[in-house]
Amino acid sequence: MKYHMRRADKAIQDEDDLKKILRTTEYVTIALSKDDEPYLVSLSHGYDEEKNCIYFHCASEGKKLDYMKVNDRTWGQAIQDHGYMQAECNHAYATVQFSGRTKFLEDLEEKHRAMVVMIRQLDSDPEKMIKGLKPESLGSTVIGRIDIDYMTGKKTEEVTI
Repeated sequence: MKYHMRRADKAIQDEDDLKKILRTTEYVTIALSKDDEPYLVSLSHGYDEEKNCIYFHCASEGKKLDYMKVNDRTWGQAIQDHGYMQAECNHAYATVQFSGRTKFLEDLEEKHRAMVVMIRQLDSDPEKMIKGLKPESLGSTVIGRIDIDYMTGKKTEEVTI
């Protein structure tokens, strides 16, 4: 269900700006639900603009996986925090909210692509790491993909994306 944004003056209208936030943040926080119990977790990630998805890797067992296997619906947020604005009782930020479905990758070539996306987004010297990364080495690595089906965002006036 989509809601109208109460503060339309803060809405990010340009889809490229929403994508840029997802491409440049180091982590996203996602909300999951299982048996009417919510769970919130932050993940380092890589945003693949071509596929409009978020990749993440994780341990092969744990609470996050238990929730995702039961209910693949995911709601998430990425935020650029520019800090508290002194003497204004305000905070400078830009944020993207998104929803999607989570899948776990089996294909080694897609796992390789996902790792390349994540490394490029997170590492200061990505090409060095990517050079040594081989698809066949990712067999036991658990990599998830959140296929985004909706996103919206807002920001304070002072923030330029």
